[in-house]
Amino acid sequence: MDDVALVRADNPGPFTLEGTNTWLVGRDPCWVVDPGPALPEHVRRVAADAGARGGVGGIVLTHDHLDHAAGVPGLLALTGDVPVGAARYAGASEHLADGTRTGPFTAIATPGHAPDHLAFLAGRTLFTGDAVLGRGSVFIAPDPGALRGYLAAIERMLALDPEVICPGHGPLVMEPRAKLEEYREHRLDRERRLVEALGDGLRSPDALLDRVWSDAPSVLRPAAAVTLAAHLDKLAEEGRLPAGVDWPSPAQYGGL
Repeated sequence: MDDVALVRADNPGPFTLEGTNTWLVGRDPCWVVDPGPALPEHVRRVAADAGARGGVGGIVLTHDHLDHAAGVPGLLALTGDVPVGAARYAGASEHLADGTRTGPFTAIATPGHAPDHLAFLAGRTLFTGDAVLGRGSVFIAPDPGALRGYLAAIERMLALDPEVICPGHGPLVMEPRAKLEEYREHRLDRERRLVEALGDGLRSPDALLDRVWSDAPSVLRPAAAVTLAAHLDKLAEEGRLPAGVDWPSPAQYGGL
């Protein structure tokens, strides 16, 4: 693995696992992947640890959700004006898209969890944000084409053949191919179970969640409902959604 260090934010929870992972990459200067939430102690530690590695040369964001991006202003206040690269973040100084190179990274479009989501490849180390976690699965936001895009992103990440995955939450993934194949199969299994439930006549979101996401803890049921909408959207796009399904359109989730 390349010269990488982890600074984990103290924001544990059912969606953040042990907390948000901020990654420091390289030295003289180092680059910061996802400064994390706006927790002063976390931001100060990121700045201090980066300073010990020769200072911050730039910042990149996998996506603009607050637990990954809200720490940017505080970090800039401590480190000075450095480039901030992202696909959608309002405070970015550099717009990144699929294939963009910045610092030691190549940006890889990985939509699904968020439409602006990027992964970053440095050597054979892949920083995946919330596209792949160290443990558990991710929710898919039901933007048009989100689930198809996410499955395609998994295939792209497999083709990159990374040596290690540094996720946005949870532990390092030391067997990336197995993890990515697990993610692909998990999502396709949900789809198979959903199609079976629809074939049995289930139509309401609650009934579909009870059948297809029966293993989801109650605290994660809202996230499961969001992912259900993404699956239903994919079936609708493919002409496989039966009539009478009560589900919100992707536009109703535009804030995710």
